[in-house]
Amino acid sequence: MRWSTFLRLHAQGIIACDFLVAVTATFRLPYVFVVIEHRSRRLIHCNITAHPSATWTLQQLREAIGLQDRYKYLRHDRDTIFAQHLDESIAKLGVKVLKSPPRSPTANAICERVIGSIRRECLDWLIPLSESHLRSILKSWIPHYNTARPIWPWVPVSRIRRHQRIITSIPDPAIACAKMLPCARTPCWVVCTTRISWHQPSRRCVFADDSRTATLIAGVRRRARST
Repeated sequence: MRWSTFLRLHAQGIIACDFLVAVTATFRLPYVFVVIEHRSRRLIHCNITAHPSATWTLQQLREAIGLQDRYKYLRHDRDTIFAQHLDESIAKLGVKVLKSPPRSPTANAICERVIGSIRRECLDWLIPLSESHLRSILKSWIPHYNTARPIWPWVPVSRIRRHQRIITSIPDPAIACAKMLPCARTPCWVVCTTRISWHQPSRRCVFADDSRTATLIAGVRRRARST
């Protein structure tokens, strides 16, 4: 079985974890530990420490997994923090550990992607003053990432009808600053934009008829360039 096939079939029970480094105003380097679900792409746990260790990481994974029997696999890289006794303790919780191959960050691409999103959308715009300030920043940003940010086609969105689909189109800098651009002829067509970075926004088109997608995108681009 190919790795992509395995991830698709078992996505409901897979979680992934990794560390990222932040920089404070006093040039300290706190470590941010994140745990994400593969199926929903939700951040289920996040914490900060200045001195990461296997014991601290094990406690964070226990809090993320809990006593629920909904996760079957844990994905992480081969960092020395993930010691053998940590994997053995996780296995006692009924979760099988899947280690990434050496020098293969794409094997844990979903977790690497969310780390990039944290940097581009949150930490690149704010300078935390301390670890507690960094924790409060991430605590405020994570609900936006999990609920308000339209990034996954399989997550239900309250403002979208059931018969509509979400299509991600090519980033267009012409509408980087736009939030919602309704179509004049068809009010149910809306283009929502989310700024990922200053130079690379992403756009999602919500529409009801697949045959009119090209017309919608072309019209939005013309209106954006005229303004």
